[in-house]
Amino acid sequence: MTEKSNLPTSANVADSIGPDVGLDAALDPSSADDASLAVALEAVRSALEQTLPAADMPMMVLLVDDQAIVAEAVRRALASEREIDFHYCAHPDQAVRTAEEVRPTVILQDLVMPGTDGLTLVRAYRGNEATRDVPIIVLSTKEEPAIKSAAFASGANDYLVKLPDSVELIARVKYHSRSYVNMLQRDEAYRALRRSQQELLRANLELRRLTHSDGLTGLSNRRYLDEFLSAEWKRAERERTEVSLLMIDVDYFKPYNDTYGHVAGDNVLRSVATTIRREIRQPRDLVARFGGEEFAVVLPGTGSAGARLLAEKMRRDVAGLALPHVGSAVSEHLTISIGVATLTPAPGLAETALIEEADAALYRAKRDGRNRVAFSTHVSGRS
Repeated sequence: MTEKSNLPTSANVADSIGPDVGLDAALDPSSADDASLAVALEAVRSALEQTLPAADMPMMVLLVDDQAIVAEAVRRALASEREIDFHYCAHPDQAVRTAEEVRPTVILQDLVMPGTDGLTLVRAYRGNEATRDVPIIVLSTKEEPAIKSAAFASGANDYLVKLPDSVELIARVKYHSRSYVNMLQRDEAYRALRRSQQELLRANLELRRLTHSDGLTGLSNRRYLDEFLSAEWKRAERERTEVSLLMIDVDYFKPYNDTYGHVAGDNVLRSVATTIRREIRQPRDLVARFGGEEFAVVLPGTGSAGARLLAEKMRRDVAGLALPHVGSAVSEHLTISIGVATLTPAPGLAETALIEEADAALYRAKRDGRNRVAFSTHVSGRS
């Protein structure tokens, strides 16, 4: 046992008890000569060591008692146990602070102390974040059910009449200490598991984001676009609402790449992606890269009038970037063409019909001169 006690009169107390007298003998001198009892006690100690393996964490015992003679007796009782560190506090007003500093695995609390009572301290331990779960063994001079009941009601874990038999004291200290250490280890394992689960969730979300994102523009990719459109199409069919789709194409993008290079072309696609995404206001709307220099915007619950207005704003915003494009046949700056389609899902009508309608409208916008918005001729639902 590692000894860390503050006993102002411990040497005198030790001399008064005698160096060769154990706790059992101090309480009952006749027991010291009983050879059969010694053999039985040794057997019990051996059984305890076999059934309760030492925990990785050392056992820290804090005794709070104003009587130094009791402290010395407890210290001697625990002296043979190397895995137990013993600490002593004689002043009740310092008990909670000492417990915070020592971090005991079990507290031995005297029931009667000057200026306060042990149950008040028990409640104070339970109200303190650092000691609220530490096992508390109340020490009393009386074996009274009412006192025991009050002790347990205040938050004590165990009750011993002092001075207890050394074997029983060690057994209870080990039992409560190991239970407390196991609880700490279990709680830490649970926290570690929770941290692992949260990290795994973040990793899965990031993987999902990367799986569903376009590496160049950061928009949703074609795979996620197809999944999203399918889900929203089914929802709209259930709710009998409209779905609009914008198909967007960067005008004369190949000549742009040929003139300014592929790095500049990538930068232009990023700029266009950022610009059209900025116009999205509804959380259910989705902007995705359809492929190459084409983008798609899904607008669940948006009618044809709202879709047309949004498409025109996007077209003007991209033109307003004033990105030079000497290879364009329609403007000195980079422009886009947009096809707009709005359909109300119906049985037998697949979401691919919406893509085909928006693609056909985009084809007309490009055929009619580019840098414009064209609308599907098969618009259904409310405007």
